[in-house]
Amino acid sequence: MSRRSTTRRRGRRHWFREDEQRDDRWMASYMDMVTVLMCLFIVLFAMSSLDKAKFEQLKESLASGFGIVLPEETPGPGTEPSGAPEPTLTDLDRARQEVEALIALRDRIAAGLDDRGLGGAVEFRLDERGLTIRLVGSETFFAPNSTELTGRTEAVLDAVAPVLRPTKYQISVEGHADFHGSPYPFPTVWELSSGRATQVLRHLVEEGGIAPQRIGAVGYGSARPATTGSSEEDMALNRRVDIAVLSNKPESIRALIPEVLRRLGDLAR
Repeated sequence: MSRRSTTRRRGRRHWFREDEQRDDRWMASYMDMVTVLMCLFIVLFAMSSLDKAKFEQLKESLASGFGIVLPEETPGPGTEPSGAPEPTLTDLDRARQEVEALIALRDRIAAGLDDRGLGGAVEFRLDERGLTIRLVGSETFFAPNSTELTGRTEAVLDAVAPVLRPTKYQISVEGHADFHGSPYPFPTVWELSSGRATQVLRHLVEEGGIAPQRIGAVGYGSARPATTGSSEEDMALNRRVDIAVLSNKPESIRALIPEVLRRLGDLAR
């Protein structure tokens, strides 16, 4: 056998080995592509279907067909076992939660007033509107025909503002005036009551740091008196400002707040 023939056969054998090695290499790329496609199909299926059971079946089927072993899923700490139904809250449940939040807010305000020696300085009212803090009592918060804040009024507002500031509730400051005598130097009791509400609002915003976007002022004149008596004490009760912390729940839930308050009884007072 000539040297040329031997060299040609050796060259062919070497050429076959290179082809075989090249054929082996493309298999790895092919399997990578198939794996990527499998993951793509799983993601697309998960996005288009909310049936978790069917999704798990498909995932396990594809993984088994491609010889992939899936890790076992273990629930994290604090998670419920798979398939456990989530509790469904009724409107009454949500109303109860809102009442509890408002009661907690009221109690924090009362504690702040107690710390400043102002316990009992204000009245609280819970209803479907939310929580109302009434600046009214035996010691008046405003002098007759005046919108200026007394020292007592400022001290109360300084205790109320830090509690209201971090909340997300909208606040309505509502001014009132007594209906006896002339409101001079104001044209009518409307300007007088609105001025009182505005002064309280300004103190809560400028000194208490409450966001202006969350608060507004309104004057009711003498249209909503706390009492209809004509004594000096009765008139002092009508020279007041109410700070209404308004519930942000839907009307269907707020309408149930009186029922929740009735069931709670003394706890809501």
